[in-house]
Amino acid sequence: MKLGLHCYLFTERWSDDCLGVLDTARALGAECFEVVVGDDIRFTPRLTRQAAAKLGLTLTVGPGGLWPEACDISADEPADRAAGLAWHCKQIDLAAELGAVAYTGALYGHPGTVKRRVPPADESLRTAEGLHRLAEYAAACGVALAVEPMSHFRTHIANTSEQIMRLIALADHPNLGVLLDTYHMITEVRDFGAAFRAVGNRLWGLHACENDRGVPGGGLVPWGQVFAALRDVAFDGYVLLEAYNSSLGDFAFRRGMFHNVCPDGSAFAREGLAFLKRQ
Repeated sequence: MKLGLHCYLFTERWSDDCLGVLDTARALGAECFEVVVGDDIRFTPRLTRQAAAKLGLTLTVGPGGLWPEACDISADEPADRAAGLAWHCKQIDLAAELGAVAYTGALYGHPGTVKRRVPPADESLRTAEGLHRLAEYAAACGVALAVEPMSHFRTHIANTSEQIMRLIALADHPNLGVLLDTYHMITEVRDFGAAFRAVGNRLWGLHACENDRGVPGGGLVPWGQVFAALRDVAFDGYVLLEAYNSSLGDFAFRRGMFHNVCPDGSAFAREGLAFLKRQ
């Protein structure tokens, strides 16, 4: 199991000026580090890759910057689905250039798009077809694809482990894994152990977040159930701390976090990693 940190603990936008953050992350005990990509994020992949390799840090990538709403592989319009495939393939290319092991997130839709309707009969099938094509493309690039179910406030496509596993079964590709996020799970799941066991060996990783996105421990997440289930499924993947640094101007507010749960990324990481290691 590798413990790591999300770049949002330290910066809103990854850039060549952020390379020192990797030194900080490694000094705090991180073994892996998540870099966010998007149309508004510019950096030199070679420099980040070299800096991470020198420190022995494994990189992962997720979309968190500007992601055009029309780029959605689950969309009703074929043109939007094609745009979604093209957009994600561009991010997968970037992940490969970075030497990242995985491209992760709610790749099956577009976070923030919630269609309050009975799903069309072909929605799951066309979404699964897009995921299959992305998984195939990522496999050719040497990048794993890990899809993340999110709460019903963020998506209508996949909110639970069972729903994401049905989608993966339809997509039918060995390069598809699952990233679970305890912050999203807290509003969707009653039995955390069952949720993790339902994913089984498809579990690629975990965003270890408290119910308020604060430091893990002391909140509502039943961590005993979480780690017992991880042991049961012989999990040996990635566990990352994710939060929005609230000292970065209005960054946390624009991300919908209106309370001060991460005023200091290093302090958050230090306390969170210590908690995870105790588990």
